[in-house]
Amino acid sequence: MPATDLLVSPEEYLARERAADEKHEYRDGEITPMAGASRQHVLIVTNVVRELSVQLYDRDCFVYSTDLRVRVTDSGSEEDLFTYPDVAVVCDEPQFLDDEFDTLLNPALLIEVFSKSTRDYDRGEKFARYRSISTLRDYVLIDQERPHAEHFSKQEDGRWMLDETSDPEATLTLSSVEAELALAEAYHKVELEA
Repeated sequence: MPATDLLVSPEEYLARERAADEKHEYRDGEITPMAGASRQHVLIVTNVVRELSVQLYDRDCFVYSTDLRVRVTDSGSEEDLFTYPDVAVVCDEPQFLDDEFDTLLNPALLIEVFSKSTRDYDRGEKFARYRSISTLRDYVLIDQERPHAEHFSKQEDGRWMLDETSDPEATLTLSSVEAELALAEAYHKVELEA
């Protein structure tokens, strides 16, 4: 499914995407192929999913990895985003777009592992759109090239607070799902730049 100059509807995107072999992001009618992931990226996502799954195993929580799409829509505008976060967590009944159960609507926690090429988008436009998800309380960005994490948490008054660390021994407290993520575990067996 190549990128196109013609805008497509969300319904047309979903029909194409569900039949496609590769993943694509949908942004306001435009479809963009998603790049493959590096070895470091895959290891970090695997480590994070493992750590959260172990902590949330006996709770009414669901940890999803990169193959589950999330829809972000701002009810006050025409903007629409379908994307594949690296990790999405729901500690409630998951809500899906339809009976295909492949498009999540209510994540409490989203995690993106970023590279130099995705850093600005993940911090900027994507996070701005993610903030319109009413259920989202924690957003974490993890650098795949060096020990570094940015944890944005939504406060009671609606403000988003940033806790940023480059300490490889740091632990992030993920209040929305009552879990913790140790950077040492996220980076387990990952070869980082010196």
